Amino acid sequence: MHQRPFPTMRQARLEVFQWLTYYNARRRHSALKYLSPVEFKRQQQRARTLTRAA
Repeated sequence: MHQRPFPTMRQARLEVFQWLTYYNARRRHSALKYLSPVEFKRQQQRARTLTRAA
């Protein structure tokens, strides 16, 4: 990534996987009011649980 050489293909795959995991699941999104998708989903589930309890 960023035109950096990796010592092995395994190391390259690992770092790409870690970056994709961050980018797709943990990175904050402006469309989600600057929450990560994981946190947004947690808040949605929490809101549904509270609505059912009320």
